[in-house]
Amino acid sequence: MTGRLQEAKARQIYLVLRDRIVSGALGFGARLPTENDLASTHGVSRVTVRRALGELESEHLIERRRSAGTRVVYRAHSSLMSADISGVLANLAEMGRRTSVRLLSFGYVPAAGPAAEALSSGDHELLQRSVRVRSVDGQPFSYLLTHVPERIGATFTRKELADRPLLELLERSGVKVERATQRISASLAAPDVARALSVKTGSPLIELVRTVFDHNGRGVEHLYALYRPDRYGFEFDLVRSGGASNRGWSPLPNVRRKPARKTRSSNRIALI
Repeated sequence: MTGRLQEAKARQIYLVLRDRIVSGALGFGARLPTENDLASTHGVSRVTVRRALGELESEHLIERRRSAGTRVVYRAHSSLMSADISGVLANLAEMGRRTSVRLLSFGYVPAAGPAAEALSSGDHELLQRSVRVRSVDGQPFSYLLTHVPERIGATFTRKELADRPLLELLERSGVKVERATQRISASLAAPDVARALSVKTGSPLIELVRTVFDHNGRGVEHLYALYRPDRYGFEFDLVRSGGASNRGWSPLPNVRRKPARKTRSSNRIALI
């Protein structure tokens, strides 16, 4: 096995084990399989397995001891954020109270690319472009790239965007937000995003793309967001629907839930 292939295999094993650890599938104190077992499972050499384990150890996710084996020392973050996907435009004030934001960049750029297309911007229009990082308990969980038409962006300042939720500023400007479309997928962290979110380049992230529209159907905000999956998740409620021949599941919006116990998944925060 060449050195480059060994490195790629080690990276693959590292990502699989890391995902199991940060998701809680391998909880604090859990023992990992032996190097021989991991090598056999993944069809690689023990040297490759050691590289993957070395990466996990450098991130303080595991502890290796010659006589005791390898165990998980990572404790799941107590403030994993969870977003109600059925309430896209709800609870922004609560998000602002429970998280902090760092504004990385702010300015105006010519309308171009996916943002311009989503907002139906003209060739000579400008868009306000901003990059923000949101954190909870001092730990970053989201990287937010936002574009807003200049006519709307001109109604608030850089400082206001750093201090207040964007949707609140849009509505203050007179925009009547009506609806939004969004897509959720997955992505890998580029170097600048990795630095902002305190992860390694190439780490898996949740990707969300959203366009917000006013009551006239005009696009007023385009958001490209990346979330750390170990600190943020999406959830929604479903109800059975359809006739006897085509029964399925449909989203159930605006559900009032009973108070949940204080657990990692009980912190329900709306999408920003």
